[in-house]
Amino acid sequence: MTVHSGIETEIKIRVGDVEEIEALLRSRGFAESSPRSFESNTVWDTPGRDLKASGELVRLRATQGRHVLTYKGKAHTEKYKSREELESECSSVDALQRVFRRLGLEPMFRYEKYRTEFQREDQEGVVTVDETPIGNFIELEGEPAWIDRVASELGFNDRDYSTTSYGRLYLEHCERAGLTPSHMVFE
Repeated sequence: MTVHSGIETEIKIRVGDVEEIEALLRSRGFAESSPRSFESNTVWDTPGRDLKASGELVRLRATQGRHVLTYKGKAHTEKYKSREELESECSSVDALQRVFRRLGLEPMFRYEKYRTEFQREDQEGVVTVDETPIGNFIELEGEPAWIDRVASELGFNDRDYSTTSYGRLYLEHCERAGLTPSHMVFE
């Protein structure tokens, strides 16, 4: 069982063509560290959305035949989003879902994406390229100075940064498009 814990610091940037941004990353010395893969994410909460109200998140992610449980603590957002993140790979999703239901949690929101990860050798930060039903994004996760340096190398600055969650971005998309929100999934 893989377990990860720590403080996650990240930003998102909306981008256009995926092939162009991936070519730019490679030209700046980044190599693919995790190939493009489909992710299905389910956010769990109480019927009263108590976790959302407190700024916390419980997510179950399915990707590459694995299931990863993630807890995210209350986010501190200024220029970057920083929050506690605890992750563990799960061997029995059915049992975990039964535990969630016994604790009063329900699946509230599903979102899908294709994700490719890039890293530079001997650097801690990660750039992910996310293809979502509402557009393409890169996420830069690492120390703040690393985020700023890499964003600048890619032609972006802090005016391009977003600390908004995919759930909130989806709701904003639905509002602009006059759609009734449901789940952010590929049709």
